[in-house]
Amino acid sequence: MDHAGRRDRLRAVAGGAGLDAVLVTNLLNVRYLTGFTGSNGALLLRADSDDVFGTDGRYTTQAGVQVPDLELLVDRSTVSALATRAAHLGTGRLGYESHDVTVDGLHALERVLGEAAGGGAVPELVSIRRAVETLRAIKDGDEVEALRRACTVADRALAELAAEGALRPGRTELDVGRELDARMLQLGAEAPSFETIVATGANSAVPHHRPDATVLRDGDLLKLDFGATVDGYHSDMTRTLVLGHATDWQQEVYALVAASQAAGRAALAVGAEVAAVDAAARDVIVAAGHGEHFTHGLGHGVGLEIHEAPGISALGAGTLAAGMAVTVEPGVYLPGHGGVRIEDTLIVADGEPELLTLTSKELLVL
Repeated sequence: MDHAGRRDRLRAVAGGAGLDAVLVTNLLNVRYLTGFTGSNGALLLRADSDDVFGTDGRYTTQAGVQVPDLELLVDRSTVSALATRAAHLGTGRLGYESHDVTVDGLHALERVLGEAAGGGAVPELVSIRRAVETLRAIKDGDEVEALRRACTVADRALAELAAEGALRPGRTELDVGRELDARMLQLGAEAPSFETIVATGANSAVPHHRPDATVLRDGDLLKLDFGATVDGYHSDMTRTLVLGHATDWQQEVYALVAASQAAGRAALAVGAEVAAVDAAARDVIVAAGHGEHFTHGLGHGVGLEIHEAPGISALGAGTLAAGMAVTVEPGVYLPGHGGVRIEDTLIVADGEPELLTLTSKELLVL
């Protein structure tokens, strides 16, 4: 992956804000900018491109492999050591990730910078807010390929379990969830993207039900929300099926959610307001009299995190751009009866969005 190119894009943002350097401390942002996957790392990104990567002695060898193109600073107090380096280099304005640094951490940075200045000018700390996350929202080709592979793993795992009869009455939600997770690992996932949701019967009306010992029964809806992590990138997909015979009300709710999801997918376009995309899907459900039963936003970005920018909801702000990876996941939840959610992961493009989750969205009756 083009980590140097990503750093240059952040450098341009920092230069536009009049910053001499940026201290990146969020570990996922550090990974995005350097490729480092350890549990302690930070990056001092400088206007002159002589960047410094910091970690502790546990990761010296790993850093040499994953971050071979940057100067390595090894110190257990990584952030403080990089801040000290920034002060010694005469940094005037130092950007920092205010959403990642705690109040105590900020005070510590101020103290370290003051001590390192040695009576001279102390670098000014300036929040860059979520500048790196903004860059991360638009995926490059390598990231899209990782997302494709993550979605393929999830697709195959579900297809194999369905073909083997693993989704059947008599099993528990926990049985199904554990087997789905295990299958994704067998197919190459590093880990599930999140705690797999398996919800049957009335539990399917709970948007984020945690699987338990509830037994799958004939005639129940079965909602599966899951994903695979590949090279650090997460997939996200929800499919709802019926065990045995589908009743009229189950078919009607499913058809409604499918129509809403199709409208949401169709609204994904470069320049579209995220609130308008949400409205395109939500209006279908509201018109059918189930507005109160669609209780969450339409979707979210996916990437190094399972939930990242952009957020697609009625209260969301901003527009979609080419290269954004997003979910579209409307749902209708009828307490005490059951619920349906249909979710895909897609890449926003200049033309039609690229669909990454390829499992059929036809109502599957097992």
